[in-house]
Amino acid sequence: LSSRDYSAPVNFISAGLKKSAAEEASEEDSEEDEKPAKQEEAPKEFVPKKLKTGGNFKPSQKGFVGGTKSFMDFGSWERHTKGIGQKLLQKMGYVPGRGLGKNAQGIINPIEAKQRKGKGAVGAYGSERTSQSLQDFPVVDSEEEAEEEFQKELSQWRKDPNGGKKKPKYSYKTVEELKAKGRINKQLSAPQKELSQVKVIDMTGREQKVYYSYSQISHKHNIPDDSPQQPLGKDCKPQGFALPELEHNLQLLIDITEQEIIQSDRQLQYERDMVVNLTHELQKVSEVLSHEETAISNLSKVLDMVEECERRMQPGCEDPLTLDECAKIFETLQDKYYEEYRMSDRVDLAVAIVYPLMKDYFRSWDPLKDCTYGTEIIAKWKSLLENDQLLSHGGQDLSTDAFHRLMWEIWMPYVRTIVAQWQPRNCGSMVDFLDSWVHVVPVWILENILDQLIFPKLQKEVENWNPLTDTVPIHSWIHPWLPLMQARLEPLYSPIRNKLASALQKWHPSDSSAKLILQPWKDVFTPGSWEAFMVKNIVPKLGMCLNELIINPHQQHMDAFYWVMDWEGMISVSSLVGLLEKHFFPKWLQVLCSWLSNSPNYEEITKWYLGWKSMFSDQVLAHPSIKDKFNEALDIMNRAVSSSVGGYMQPGARENIAYLTHTERRKDFQYEAMQERREAENMAQRGIGMAASSVPMNFKDLIQTKAEEHNIVFMPVIGKRHEGKQLYTFGRIVIYIDRGVVFVQGEKTWVPTSLQSLIDMAK
Repeated sequence: LSSRDYSAPVNFISAGLKKSAAEEASEEDSEEDEKPAKQEEAPKEFVPKKLKTGGNFKPSQKGFVGGTKSFMDFGSWERHTKGIGQKLLQKMGYVPGRGLGKNAQGIINPIEAKQRKGKGAVGAYGSERTSQSLQDFPVVDSEEEAEEEFQKELSQWRKDPNGGKKKPKYSYKTVEELKAKGRINKQLSAPQKELSQVKVIDMTGREQKVYYSYSQISHKHNIPDDSPQQPLGKDCKPQGFALPELEHNLQLLIDITEQEIIQSDRQLQYERDMVVNLTHELQKVSEVLSHEETAISNLSKVLDMVEECERRMQPGCEDPLTLDECAKIFETLQDKYYEEYRMSDRVDLAVAIVYPLMKDYFRSWDPLKDCTYGTEIIAKWKSLLENDQLLSHGGQDLSTDAFHRLMWEIWMPYVRTIVAQWQPRNCGSMVDFLDSWVHVVPVWILENILDQLIFPKLQKEVENWNPLTDTVPIHSWIHPWLPLMQARLEPLYSPIRNKLASALQKWHPSDSSAKLILQPWKDVFTPGSWEAFMVKNIVPKLGMCLNELIINPHQQHMDAFYWVMDWEGMISVSSLVGLLEKHFFPKWLQVLCSWLSNSPNYEEITKWYLGWKSMFSDQVLAHPSIKDKFNEALDIMNRAVSSSVGGYMQPGARENIAYLTHTERRKDFQYEAMQERREAENMAQRGIGMAASSVPMNFKDLIQTKAEEHNIVFMPVIGKRHEGKQLYTFGRIVIYIDRGVVFVQGEKTWVPTSLQSLIDMAK
């Protein structure tokens, strides 16, 4: 093959030879015959790409290489593409196997094509719809209307055949449009008031002009001399009728008329708004007027009622006013004329009307004989006269509350007189009197009575009291005041304890009257002060009594022991255990040892042991120190039984002592197990309570909480006890807790102290 010359010009390949006119005519006839067959030909995609060339090529000889395809292979070409056609059809709602169209009706025959007559544009030769489209889509076209619109548009490009001028077009503005324009301009010009005084220099014309606002620029008009005269050219025609002054004047008249219409509309709107505003004002004034008339009417009625009360209070009146009737009148004022009643000066009204009646009511009153006299009527007047706001003790102002002033000036003088004559030892009547009035009397007046009247009398009586000579116990006339006075009685407790301590100096435990006098004060004094009082005044006497006790198995006198054990509920368990350890158990164990060394009867020893053990309560026996002492006695007996091997031994003694030891140890174990179970239940309940609230459940928890608040270390001392109580370190101090009392280790003894003092010492 020869190489191609790419510099040569492009040559086209011939598709055949030019036929003659006769041959072309015969070929056209044959093509018309073959048209129905061509309609059933396959799509163009099946036409072979390579064209036949040669001298005898005819269009009728074209055929499909692949032949005809069935409908099942429709769209098979998408296997060689990305399938975009099928996807687009599915997005537009096409379902495979169904027809196209709005109602999926489809068409049976392919779309027909209609040949245009000439070479004109689309629609130039009329409608081009085929019979198939008319059958499938029977829509009537408005051909005539379309033709008219076409001719109308076409005529716009043609010159007027008449050769005349176009008619002038006029623009009309209605009054409503002008009103709307005026409202819009008013809204727009409102925020631009600050620009109304701006100086503007206009240099757009031949001469320089000065305006004093931007709005004047919009009002400027063309003056005939302003526009330069243009030379007349070939194409320019002179104006036949030009009157710029007249046009300017007409335009000015139109603008003035528009402004007058807009101004009139604004004035009308202003007048309408003024009418609405005046209507509302009239309505408000009428409401105020009616309210004032009602208030005047109510005030006149109230004034009539007050004047009637004053008339009936005059001396010599036939129908004098009573306190109950006056209360009904005030109730009427409060119910029917509430606003006037609250606004009026109730203090002056009550002083003028109620106070004289109240003085007459309480003139012959004796509070100690009839303590409930007047409580109901005073409670009624409390609801009528007392202010709504709560009055504190410090900020009391009698001039603002009529009821408090009434109680202070009318009721209080009677109480002062009665208290001055009252004997403190006859406390029942006075306590009943104050209990009856506690819910009626104001709080600050009740506190004044208790602090200034009652307490000084009690304090003076306590100073004169002598526990050795007075036959009436002091608690009988002090304790009834506890519900009312509570902590106010604290200053009396210290002198009472001092007098009781001085009276106990020569006391002997055989005298049981001391317990009767002291027992009522056990729950009144604080636990710490009570325990300190017992340790100082009672425990040493009981120790001396135990020292005098003689233990004799053959002839035992138990009176001294009973005298001591009778104080078990009064003194703490730790103090009682300390007494027994120091003054009783050494002698008792010594007697046991000496008895076992003289060939005893072990049955008698067993009975003697069990008898002494039964003299103690379960609470004392549960103490570890007492357990140790009795276990020590069992050990002594066991050693005595096991050591006497060579000598005479009572038959069954060893077995009896062993059985006794086993029984006692088992009882102790059962009691400890029961105590542990009880403590576990208490801890479980305490855990539930602590989860519900953070309030300390016992005194130890309270101490731990305070230690955490003050950053103090509080922890138990391992293996250290005092009288069976666990020792703790509280900072640098060693303490133990007994029955809600903190004991601090001193130089020689353990001293009870308060929690605040403990914190101060630890810091």
